[in-house]
Order: sequence, then C-alpha cells, then structure tokens
Amino acid sequence: MNMKKRLELIKRGIQEILTEEELVRLLKEKKKITAYWGTSPTGPFHMGYLASLGKIFDLQKAGIKTKILIADIHAALDDLKAPWDEIGKRAEYYKKCIELSFPWEEKPEFIIGSSFQLKKDYFLDVLKIATLCTVARATRAASEVCRLKNPKVSEMIYPIMQALDEEYLGVDIQLGGIDQRHILAFAREYLPKIGYNPRVEIMNPLMASLKGPGTKMSASIPTSYIKVYDSEEQIKEKIKNAYCPAGNLIENPITQLCQYVIFPVKGKLKIERPIKYGGDVLFNSFEELKVAYTAKKIHPLDLKNSVAIALIDIFKKTRKYFEKNRDKLKELGEAFLA
Repeated sequence: MNMKKRLELIKRGIQEILTEEELVRLLKEKKKITAYWGTSPTGPFHMGYLASLGKIFDLQKAGIKTKILIADIHAALDDLKAPWDEIGKRAEYYKKCIELSFPWEEKPEFIIGSSFQLKKDYFLDVLKIATLCTVARATRAASEVCRLKNPKVSEMIYPIMQALDEEYLGVDIQLGGIDQRHILAFAREYLPKIGYNPRVEIMNPLMASLKGPGTKMSASIPTSYIKVYDSEEQIKEKIKNAYCPAGNLIENPITQLCQYVIFPVKGKLKIERPIKYGGDVLFNSFEELKVAYTAKKIHPLDLKNSVAIALIDIFKKTRKYFEKNRDKLKELGEAFLA
C-alpha cells in the first residue's frame, strides 16, 4: 500500500492528530509501527467505545500493529468507578466484549495494565513525573476524563500513568477520544522531561448519545447507549427511539454508528424499503450515505431500521456468549445485565 493510501486510512474520520507532520515522518522512516488504544474497565461496555475499535481496523489495514490496553488500575484511580476488588473481573469482561464484538482479521494484542504498571521501573517513572508536574497541570490533564467531583490524589496520578503507558507498551502512536486531548498533550509534554520520546496522538470524535446533542454515550446514562450484547428487541427499540433528524449529521448517533461501526466492519449498508418509497438501495461507503442522507433521499426511519439490522448481525457473537454466560454479568452487578 502506498503512502497516500495509508495516510488516508489513518486520517479517515479523525478529529485531530498531534502532529500530522510527525505521523508522515513516522510512516516514511519506520517500517514497523505500533499503535495502542486504552480503555478503563468501569461500567457496561457499550457501542460508544466502537469508534476507536473501528479506527483500529483502519490502522491494521494501513499496516500498523495494534495493541489494546485494558487499564484495570485506571478504573479504580478514577474515583473508584470500579472498586479495587472488581477490577480483575471487569478487565476480563471488557476483553471478552472487545474480542467478540468485532470480526477481527488480525486480533490486536491485549495487555492488562496491572501486568506492568506495578513494576519498580514504571512506578519510579510515575514518581519522577510527579515531582515535575504541578497539581494544577495534572488536574487540567485529567479534567475531561476523570470524575473530579471531589478530586482525589489518584485522579492526579491517572494522566501520569497514561502518559507512561506509551513508553512501557513500546508504541509509536496512541489512539484516543477527543475528550482525552489534555492527557495526550500532557504525555507529549512530560515524557521528554524524563528522557522518553513524545508519541503521535490520534483523536477520534466522541460518538453522540442516543438522546441527541449535548451528551455523549456514557455508562453513567443508561438511556444514552446500546450494550454490545443487548437483545435484538432492545437494539431495535433503542434505535427506534434515538435522535436522528432528517438530513442532519451533526451529533446524529445513527449516522455515527454507520460511520464508525457499520462501514469499517461490513464495508456496506443496505437500506431496505418498499418500492413505493424508492426500493432497496446499497451504499458501499459512508460518503455515499452521507450525500444521500443530507439530500434527504433517505428517511430517518428507513435508516434506523437498516442500522438496527446491521448491528444485530455484527454483535450476534457477543449476544450469544452473554446469553449463555449471564452469570458473569450478574457477578458484575445489575447495571451490566442486558
């Protein structure tokens, strides 16, 4: 694959890159490039996470090795969103959801944070950055990610550890949501202060809530998201009730599910509708769908029905697994049940 195509794949759907010049240089100068995405196993695993997993598909197609960090310790550091005695179970649950939710051609390398974050050299580096960083700077870095209702010392440690993960995972690129921008900028600023190279930071936009503008898909708002193992009926009902204004893609969760999940995985979307309404139409790219939808050639209800069918198909393995292993969800708590 030529350089231009690789860059197009990497940049597709991305909101920001720190910096694109460094990314281009990396592609030119290094044969084996590695990227990682980290997720903290807190609440139920939902489709809001899948923009990043869809982008991992693109990175793999661009010839980049990928790693997924299940950041179990981070889940407790963030104001105990996951209790310390639960982080192991939640990490395994997240790993299973990710493995089953996408038809991986090349499965990413999975790494549990506590497997390396408790080692002496890592912790010494945490202390080194802590001596260089002010409380105000750490607070700003954590501000869009951590809860910070009554800031804990652990929430100041959170961005320090995420910065160091880049070095200890041996990666060239970190992939994250745009809400992590402050942490990713923090990593670029502080890693060189203790002798490590800054990495390229790639940021996805956040997926909109099913409720519409002003909120993101969040485990703290149950009506804002779809679990990857929700039943067929639940998926249909949630999609039916989701915000989806005619001709408008801005903060539209339905068109975002197409862009970040359906097209990266399936490569196409078939809109099924009666002949009197134009008949079936097949889209082979999100750009094709975007043109038709903004021109109001596709009715929101027809799009919703087709999206529900596609999501039901994509996540059938995850759904079947947790239907058979419902006890694993019960162990995690009521919020995790489908």
